[in-house]
Parts: sequence; C-alpha cells; structure tokens
Amino acid sequence: MVAMHPLDALCAAARADPERFWGEVAEDIVPWFRRPDRVLVHEPPTFRWFEGGRTNMAWTALDHQVEQGRGEQVALIAADERGGRRRWTYRELLDEVRSIAAALRGLGVGRGDRVTIYMPTTVEAIATMLAVVRIGAIHSVVFAGFGAGALGNRIRASGSRVVVAADLTYRKGKDVPLEGIVDAALRDDPGSVDVIVMHRRGSDRAGPASGNAPPKLDWDDFISGGAGHPDRHEEMESNEPAYILATSGTTATPKLAVHTHGGNQVQIAAMGQWLMGLRAGEVWWSMSDIGWIVGHSYIVYAPLMAGVTTIAYEGALDHPGPDATWALIEELGVQGLFTSPTGVRLLMRAGAEPARAHDLSSLERIFCAGEVLNAPAWRWLTEEVFEGRVPVIDNMWQTETGGPIFGNPYGLGLLPIKPGSAGVPLPGTEAAVVGPDGEQLPAGQKGIMVLRRPFPGLIATLWGEPERYATDYWSRIPGSYYVGDAAHIDEDGYVWFSGRADEIIKIAAHRLGTIEVESAFLRHPGVAEAGVTGRPDELRGEVIAAFIVLRAGYVPSDDLRSELLATLRDELGPIAVVGELSFVDMLPKTRSGKIMRRVLKAVVAGVDPGDITTIEDGASVDEARAAIALLKDGAR
Repeated sequence: MVAMHPLDALCAAARADPERFWGEVAEDIVPWFRRPDRVLVHEPPTFRWFEGGRTNMAWTALDHQVEQGRGEQVALIAADERGGRRRWTYRELLDEVRSIAAALRGLGVGRGDRVTIYMPTTVEAIATMLAVVRIGAIHSVVFAGFGAGALGNRIRASGSRVVVAADLTYRKGKDVPLEGIVDAALRDDPGSVDVIVMHRRGSDRAGPASGNAPPKLDWDDFISGGAGHPDRHEEMESNEPAYILATSGTTATPKLAVHTHGGNQVQIAAMGQWLMGLRAGEVWWSMSDIGWIVGHSYIVYAPLMAGVTTIAYEGALDHPGPDATWALIEELGVQGLFTSPTGVRLLMRAGAEPARAHDLSSLERIFCAGEVLNAPAWRWLTEEVFEGRVPVIDNMWQTETGGPIFGNPYGLGLLPIKPGSAGVPLPGTEAAVVGPDGEQLPAGQKGIMVLRRPFPGLIATLWGEPERYATDYWSRIPGSYYVGDAAHIDEDGYVWFSGRADEIIKIAAHRLGTIEVESAFLRHPGVAEAGVTGRPDELRGEVIAAFIVLRAGYVPSDDLRSELLATLRDELGPIAVVGELSFVDMLPKTRSGKIMRRVLKAVVAGVDPGDITTIEDGASVDEARAAIALLKDGAR
C-alpha cells in the first residue's frame, strides 16, 4: 500500500472539517496568551477567525523567540548594494523594537492608531513595523519609491496620525531623495500628522518643512522622547488589525487590505512550514521590499516566527555588477531564496556566467512569485545555472491572501515540478475554475479562478470600504471569492494561470492568455522579457501587440522579428496573430515587478493610460509610445 503524501493528508483533513483543521493548526503554531473561544464565525461576506483568542504578531516574532533560547542567534542581516552589512541578534532586535515602541507611546500612539512607514528595507524600518504592532497600533507601509500623490493618498486613506520616513534610499549607486516627497505628499493637507525622519547623511537634521508641510522630528530626538514610557506589548484579540497594505492599484483605486494578528499569523507561519520549509537557524533571503506583501510576510514576520536568520536588502539586484545577487548568496551562505519572475528575467539578461563565478553550494531551494514564472525562465535558472541541483518552485498568492495559496510543498515533500504551473492548491485552499455564471469547468478548460471558502490569511474587509470588499470579491461569482485570474486546472490538479481575467486576448473566437503569449516569445534565446496586449482588429476581433526586451548580445532586426514570429507560431499555432511587434529597452512595470499590461493597451490604443503612480519607470511608457509611432510610420 502506497503511503499518502503529507500534502494529501492535510488537504483531506481541511476539506473534511475546515474548522477543526485550522483550529489544530493554530494551536500548534501560535503561542496564544488566551486560546480562542471559536475557530470561525462566518457571516458572509465577512468572517472572524479564532474569535476570543489573544496574541500579538510582534511578540511571537521576537519575545517568544528569546524565551525559546534564540536571544543570541542572528535574527536579521541588513545588507545594501554599497557593501553595508549589519547583523542583529533576536535580543538586539527586540531591544531596538522596545525603544521605538516607547518612542511611539511618547507621541501618544496607542491601540488602533495608524502609522505610515515610508522607508527603504532597513533595520530601522523593520523594527518600526514590529514596534507599531507590538503596541497594538496598525502600520501602513508605503513602498519607498512611490511619488507624492500615491503616498499622500495612502496616508489619507489610512487615517495615519504618524508618518515615519527616511531622507533617502540607495538605488544603483545613487542617493534617491525621499524627504521632499513626504513634504509634497502632506503640503496641501498636513492635518495633525507627526512626521519622523531618519537622516542617513549624518549632518542633516529635521526641522521646519517647506510650504505648508508639517514640522518634522529627527529620528534620534524621536527615540529620546520615549524615555520613561512603557514598552510593554499589547495582547490583541485575534481579529484586531495588525497592519493594512494597499494593493498595487494597477487596475483601480488602491484598496487597503486589512490583515489581523490571528489569521495572518497562522496563515503565513503554516505556509512558511508547508511550502517553504522554513527552519530555525537557517539563512533566508526574500529579495522583495517591505513595501509589498511578500516583504511583510517573508522578510519580516514568518521568518522571525520560525527562528530564521532573515536578510533585508536595499538596492538594485544587479548593482554594482551583474553578479551582485550571486555574490551576496555566496557571502552570506543563503539556504532559501524567494524572488520574482522579474528578478529571474533580470538575471537571465546577463546570462549564467555571473552565477558560475560564485560558490552557490549553500543554496537549497528557490521560490518565485509575483507573476507566472514562464517555463523558459524556469529552465534557464534550473538547468543552465544550477544544472538541476536546486529546485525552483513557483507559487501564487495575493496581497489579500497574506501568504501562498498555490504552490509545490517543499516543506512537506516536493511534488514533480511542471514548468509554468503555479503548483497545486495548498492545504485549506478550496479552489475551482468556473465560467462567467459560476459553473465549475472540467479539467483543462480555461475559466476564472475562484476560492470556495475563506481561510485564516484571507482579508475579511477593506479599510474603510466594507461595501467595496463585498462587491469586488464576493459578488462577481456569488458564494465564491473572486481571485481575478484566468486559469485552468489540469488532470493532475496543477494550476496554470494565463493572466488576469480581463487580459485575455480574443482572436477570431480563440482565447489566448497574455501569459501564454509572453511565455511563447520567451522560448526564443534572444528574449529577456515580453509584454503583450490585444489590439482591436476588424477581421479577427483582436490581434496581438507585442513589446520585446532583448537579452545582451541581440540587436533588433527584421530577421530577428521574423524569428520571433516563427517561434510564436510554432508554440501557439496560426491563431496567434501578431499585429505589431516592437523592440523596447524596458517594459512598464509596477514597483513590485508586475507588467502593467493596461498601460501597454492604452499606448497601443493611443489613449491616456490613467493613473501610473505605481509605475517603476515612467520612461518605459514613452519608449512604448515611440516604438508604436515608428511602426505606424512604416519602420520595420
């Protein structure tokens, strides 16, 4: 008799009795101050997990670890592109968090107050996150790269009473100023916001701000103001918010997702064990930023809860040279790595040689999320760089889910990897692919991905917009959570995403996902990145408009264009009709690495792309426009 895989056993238990399953998981994972009275109170469209239980995510991440004897273990290594390295033990990090917590209390910040954090991925930023949560306040981290408009909107939407910022961040050898952005974000509506600035130049000090912006408090003075104030942790009811985080806002006004002390803690810790195999004492690097959900869950909270040494990195992954990422893995002995498809394709542009120049023998596994990890990029990293030694594991989740919901469970025992698939539903994820009317589709048929029931990491509301939460997530397919992605599930239960549900290209009644088309282009050895969208066509309804970024050593030419079209045809057949194919140096992407296909669609249509405050580099839009103009002028 063949033994049941641990994943199958957990999934079966979750399906048979979800409340008992999650109750047992929570009992095993969370060091509760007070155990919950009830596992789940479900009042559609919202719900409460572990009602009556009392805990605190920051206490679990630090105090509990020190109590478990990890006080002298390194908790956090802060590294930057300029060679800076700082190591903090669990005890040292806890002491820093206590100082910041006392300083926040000195400003009058307390339970339920919101604090906006606009800082790069540094020790001070992470300690501030933990300090806010420790005292029962709620942090709202804004990526330190958003402009004044995006920052101001998020400050106002969260109702923050304190903004904690840095004066600058490091990016590709340059000092990128941040303080002026804070001034501009608050100049027209300063309200009663307290602003704290950590100055990194040494000589600069905070003081009166220009215009109508509020005055600022220097970091050292802020910390000094905490003298005499208590640094105790608050015991939080499981459903009280720990933090709010805005979605990227690529398709609509940003939504403020609310994550709680109990549910979020259970979800990210469980998936840290089951999917990622996090274990105490290992060195873990999540190549994200604290401004994104991956940074919250897998730079900060879940690794610290697992007793891991986590790396926080500030700067570009390819600076000062194309081997910067590989050099840091070698230097710090990284064992587990979390990156994004954009990160993989960035490394792929430089080829495998920079990786081969370093000893990467410490690395055991790589996880990838953010968009679909196209099969060609997976094969490059798995086969060319690591020669099959290191598994590269795709997974899928959202800001709203807190942690992964699809993946390949390294921590339970790796299943066969299917390149291009996001893996299988993880324990507690009841997924289905449905048609527009909600009918479940058979294996292999494309439709819309939904989730049939809530789980602890899923947000139960949007900050200040409960009606929008109900409408956007639970009303489109009644009785199901609307994931928003087009997908199919194959006969083995593996999930294949093909793009957002509203990004499907319909060519003469055939439906192609943007991810499918981009993946096909990536099979050509000269393609580093591809972004595609649909363009209206009188005959076929739509045709493909493609934007191609080439790898080093390749230059645009008519012959190369013909090769790319042939590659696409070989992969997808004659239904993949291309209207335009343009070569560009960069694609419009969000700061978290997602291709902004709606921007490409607007450029192709010659209309205003709308809000692009979340874009990584505005020059990418101009490049796309120029490429389309060349084609319209007859250049090929």
